[in-house]
Amino acid sequence: MKRILVLALAGTLLCASLAYAGNIGLGAFGGMSVPVLQADQSQGGVYGLRAPVSLTPLFTVEPFYSASTLGDKTENIGGVDYTREGSDVTTFGANLLLSTTGPMRFYPYVGIGSVKFKRSGQDESMTSYNFGLGLGFTPAPKFSLDIRAELQAAAKDQVSRKMGNLTVGASYALFSFN
Repeated sequence: MKRILVLALAGTLLCASLAYAGNIGLGAFGGMSVPVLQADQSQGGVYGLRAPVSLTPLFTVEPFYSASTLGDKTENIGGVDYTREGSDVTTFGANLLLSTTGPMRFYPYVGIGSVKFKRSGQDESMTSYNFGLGLGFTPAPKFSLDIRAELQAAAKDQVSRKMGNLTVGASYALFSFN
């Protein structure tokens, strides 16, 4: 009995997702990036572009590009101040959002991408993983506002860098598939 109920539910969701009119949008965002457990940099700004593609009522794939400039950090070692330059960080990749439709949405998301850290003496490219939570509002048809908090972790070999990002963004649905 449970198997039949699960199969019926899965079939209903599949039919509903096939009848769904998806869309492709374009959006911009900006906010703050805070290094986590990195004593050599301080917080800075982050901005970028997103292109949400709604596949089903529950799933949205979102290619993105972001850039941030982390702040300089001054340390006092033996009575002498040393200043380390903050990294310029560029990331591109894709997120998968588990979202509902409606005027207000709360959604988790995960993503993968490639990140590059650049400053004097550093030019590293790493694989980037991110996950976070978002809160979206749709004040007008095809237009949405989002507030997101995410943790971005970049790793390569035995080196990792982590940043917490808090962003506010807006997007517009350019094309709809009806």
